Order: sequence, then C-alpha cells, then structure tokens
Amino acid sequence: MVELARSFRAVLERCELVATGTTGKVVAEATGLLIARMQSGPLGGDQQIGAEVAAGRVDAVIFLRDPLTAQPHEPDISALMRVCDVHDVPLATNAATAALILTALGQRLGLADPCARHTG
Repeated sequence: MVELARSFRAVLERCELVATGTTGKVVAEATGLLIARMQSGPLGGDQQIGAEVAAGRVDAVIFLRDPLTAQPHEPDISALMRVCDVHDVPLATNAATAALILTALGQRLGLADPCARHTG
C-alpha cells in the first residue's frame, strides 16, 4: 500500500483520504499524506469505511489484501466489498486494479501523468 501511495501521491494528495487505523498510520508516516483514520480493521474500521461508502462519501475503495492469508475479520471485509457492489463504488483488491482506478481518477482530476514513479 505504501508503494502504491508513493507512486500515485500526486493523485492522492488531491483527495480526501480515509483508511483503517493501522494502514492509515503506516501510509501517512511513509508519505506525509493527510489521512483520516478509522478504527483498526479488526476493531470495526472496515465497517466504518463501509458506512462512509453507503452514505455516498467515498468515490473509490482500495483494499489491498493477501488472497492466500485468511483474515480474522473476513466477514467485515466481505461486507465492505458487498457495500461497494451495492453502491456501485469502484473497489480494488490488488495493486493492478488500484493503479487503474488511480490513473483514471488522476485523469479526471486533470493530471497529465498521475503516476509519479516516472519522475526522478
């Protein structure tokens, strides 16, 4: 997630960002991005973000996960994915899909090159 945030910093710095507690802390510390932090995922953060999606306050969700590792809060993750489907909110669960969403968002924001990894 940190690598993705660094690569697309130009896009993300123009967005209002929200994340689960631990992820938000790690990404904010690594990138300097301003991120509103919810609870940690296992403590209800996924559900809090789902509520934001249901309220129409989220344009896209990037939830990178390891498909080979079971998560103790898997039902919460599934619920977040379901609410994204119900409300037609783009959802990325892997880096390739996240890059496509962030590139499209960057273009919508008028950025010529939304991915900063091409800069020195």
